[in-house]
Amino acid sequence: MSTLTYPEAIGVGLLQGVTELFPVSSLGHSILLPALVGGKLGQDLDMTAEGSSYLAALVALHLATALALVVFFRRDWVRVVSGLVTSIRHRRIQTRDEKLTWLLIISTIPVGVAGLVLEKALRHALGKPVPAAVFLALNGLVLLGAERLKRGGNGRRRAGHAAPVDEPGVDPAIASDIRLTKLSFVQGAWIGAAQILALFPGISRSGVTMSAGILRGLHHEDAARFSFLLATPVILAASALKVPELFKPENSSVLGPVAAGSVAAFVAGYISVRFLTKYFETRSLTPFAVYCFLAGLGSAIYLSV
Repeated sequence: MSTLTYPEAIGVGLLQGVTELFPVSSLGHSILLPALVGGKLGQDLDMTAEGSSYLAALVALHLATALALVVFFRRDWVRVVSGLVTSIRHRRIQTRDEKLTWLLIISTIPVGVAGLVLEKALRHALGKPVPAAVFLALNGLVLLGAERLKRGGNGRRRAGHAAPVDEPGVDPAIASDIRLTKLSFVQGAWIGAAQILALFPGISRSGVTMSAGILRGLHHEDAARFSFLLATPVILAASALKVPELFKPENSSVLGPVAAGSVAAFVAGYISVRFLTKYFETRSLTPFAVYCFLAGLGSAIYLSV
């Protein structure tokens, strides 16, 4: 049975921390890079291999990235929890925090249900390099399509190209929450449901939710913020189901490497979200779209010959 080494786990942790938040698909990269490199790395990091602990290790690295999101958005999550408490206590959805709380809950339900039903089947059927490469290329087309539709259609009229202007003296995070809570629950559920596409290896969770948000009239900055907030409970829930597998006796040898990789994923994830929240204040998804399409297409051709 293949096992993870410390260098492999740290490398995959750094890769996970970056690609989970950048709109380029962490799962797709985690499948493709070992296949492209080959050798022992390709054997150790094959999630479809019999007795492989790689998938459980990846889930632990996802958990570390989610914790980085919790730390970065800690003030937001305090407001969300407070909104949930007051909403339940007073049986209302009235304040900004209460609306944001239920917007996140309702928007998470579709992918939660789909994940329970489809995740295992899709992983076994498509968790191989060539399908992951194809879906990575499709991910690029999704990102590019969202940008083109935003510029040429309804998105431009609703959201505009310029960055949103915050009111003087208002915390930018609060100002973003105000804009997000203008979404209806149906619109939020539609954006959250886009995460279902990320069950296909090569499709980026943050990429498709940002694309959906942009098409619903959100600016890149708010779409990215909503995407990161939505990703956190989904990743935490998936981790609660999968991480216990790491503590089975047969996986005891990988606990040390996974712990080291998790630290790397946390650091990389925190730096990534800090960078991206600034990046999307003025920039678009286009560079990531071009990268995903070319990398996916090139990998599919290379791995097919």
